Amino acid sequence: MLDILRDRRSIRKYKDVKIDEQIIDQLKEAALRSPSSRGINPWRLLFITDKDMLEVLSRAKQSGSGFLKGASLGVVVIARDEESDVWIEDCSIASIILQLTGQSLGLGSCWIQIRNRMHNDGQTSEDYIRKALDLPEGSKVECMIAFGYPDEILSLIHI
Repeated sequence: MLDILRDRRSIRKYKDVKIDEQIIDQLKEAALRSPSSRGINPWRLLFITDKDMLEVLSRAKQSGSGFLKGASLGVVVIARDEESDVWIEDCSIASIILQLTGQSLGLGSCWIQIRNRMHNDGQTSEDYIRKALDLPEGSKVECMIAFGYPDEILSLIHI
């Protein structure tokens, strides 16, 4: 596990290679096994491989989300805040479990913060994503995670 933590980096450039469905299933299982407060599991995870939708979602923020259009997979992490008073923490835990699992499977990933971010001067990133994905009103979007096979040279520093 320490090797996974030592080697993990935020990856923003990906090879144009499809992620095998079996690997995506392993990511889903890892998220479902993620711990949550009182076992409530308030998250909803949308696994998106459609390139057109990834491009739409890549425009969720003014900056810091554009690289999603080059990913093979995007995971949108959503919750309903009335289910748990600690949905933010629970979604964050599930998100990092996903990223570490991806790392263990040879994938690169990068967290894209959505909650409390703006799409433009008049619309939040959450509202933009809710509209793009036709999510129910009241859905809270914590983040998106881009996944793919890394296509950048990493400089690893081991302590």
